[in-house]
Amino acid sequence: MRMMGVLMILALLTPMKAVAGEADVIDVDVRKLRNGTYHFAVTLRHGDTGWKHYADRWDVVTPDGTVLGSRVLAHPHVREQPFTRSLSGVKIPAGITQVILRANDSVHGTGGKTMTVDLPK
Repeated sequence: MRMMGVLMILALLTPMKAVAGEADVIDVDVRKLRNGTYHFAVTLRHGDTGWKHYADRWDVVTPDGTVLGSRVLAHPHVREQPFTRSLSGVKIPAGITQVILRANDSVHGTGGKTMTVDLPK
């Protein structure tokens, strides 16, 4: 019985391999372009582990949940964290003054930290 207790304590103290959680949006730079569309540079953080679990997309979403644009991420960023990718030409409907940026990963879908930003005029 005593040996079992020692083994349990050792198991708890042994570092476990990091598990990738949900993808988080940690920074956003948004600019209005001359043609009236918007350019977004979005920085994500995610514990990408390879092709089976990685941040695979981010979205520009209105407060009512309408997706206005998505940037598909074509590969894992295991050794590049956090990382920033851009999307230009996003059309924003009249009357929308804020958008939400959310990330998606290949295992959890959406659900990590989002950011709400005011749109420049």
